[in-house]
Amino acid sequence: MEAFFASGHAVDLVLIIIALEAAWLILSRRMSPWAALLVLGPGVFILLGVRAALVGADWWWVSLPLLASFPLHLLDLRRRLANRA
Repeated sequence: MEAFFASGHAVDLVLIIIALEAAWLILSRRMSPWAALLVLGPGVFILLGVRAALVGADWWWVSLPLLASFPLHLLDLRRRLANRA
């Protein structure tokens, strides 16, 4: 189990599950592809940062996905607030 996590494959498994969730949300017509990207994208980027940290990547491979998650999160918040008004 230690090797499974150290190799980053645990994160790969979670990313596959998130991809299946995105497909289900889009195909069931509950969510547009753009909305699914905004909802799930920040988590995907955070997981990519975690995966980089698990495999011992350089610091910037860890920080770049974390940085990329923030604008998507802000766009999702803006979309949700606009839908409430």
